[in-house]
Amino acid sequence: MAGRSSRTMATDSTIVGSKRPAIEADDGPTTEEVLDLFGDEYTRRVFEAVAERPRCGRAVADAADVSRPTAYRRLNALSDAGLVRSEMAFCDRGNHRERFEAIVDRIAISVDGGRIEATVDLAD
Repeated sequence: MAGRSSRTMATDSTIVGSKRPAIEADDGPTTEEVLDLFGDEYTRRVFEAVAERPRCGRAVADAADVSRPTAYRRLNALSDAGLVRSEMAFCDRGNHRERFEAIVDRIAISVDGGRIEATVDLAD
């Protein structure tokens, strides 16, 4: 797996804590889970939004052109599968918001002898 450079937030925010599912290298999402997740158009759009750059929930909904409840449902499913992590960001004004980031370097689908297999490479 290739490493991924860290991204920074605006200077008026502080990142506190990160919620990344505890997934072992051999314990990632199953092929069925990957196909189910990405078989849904809204999930694909939400994932593309956070793969482009880390975003808060409202910004994900806007970028993916979905409602906020739809964005959060899809983000939760992607997080449960270990494909997205979230961090809490606190701004100088005292506000806080959860920020979501894709933690996948590559997803590959292959067909070999009639068997479909998904391989997910997580970022370091």
